[in-house]
Amino acid sequence: MMPRYQLPISQMRRFGLALMLPVALLGVFTFPTQLQTATAQQTSEANRPLTIRADVQEYDAKNQVITARGNVQMLYPSRQLQATSAQAQYFSKERRIDFTGNVYILQQGGNSIRAEKVTYLIDEGRFVALPQSNRQVESIYMIQESDNQGQNTTPAPQTPVFKRSN
Repeated sequence: MMPRYQLPISQMRRFGLALMLPVALLGVFTFPTQLQTATAQQTSEANRPLTIRADVQEYDAKNQVITARGNVQMLYPSRQLQATSAQAQYFSKERRIDFTGNVYILQQGGNSIRAEKVTYLIDEGRFVALPQSNRQVESIYMIQESDNQGQNTTPAPQTPVFKRSN
């Protein structure tokens, strides 16, 4: 029997995340007749739409709230965001989006966040994420290293081993 090469878990997760979003988006464009789409106009100068696709959507005209359920996919080009979740609510008066259920948000440039519940405060450009019980929120941030115009940089100090207290 030949030994198998195994990737570290962090690399497997990154690889899975990299594959998941294109597959999800492919599904949206492949089966558009099964999804309902809602587009809410942004009030900024760019006036680019926020697009939400889901299996079911409801609009509460009195409170100006859109609720999307089932295979939710959100595209927000003016904020360079893409998101998937089980449910999303767009509160247009408060300029807030609440995502729940296996939330994954990808920002142009590769930054991402994965949680059970995420609130996006549009005007502040701020995310508040909560995990499932006994779990953690995962964020991946792409950080560009500077080389100080070709000078050698001092390496970061060794990080101590983190032990969980479960």
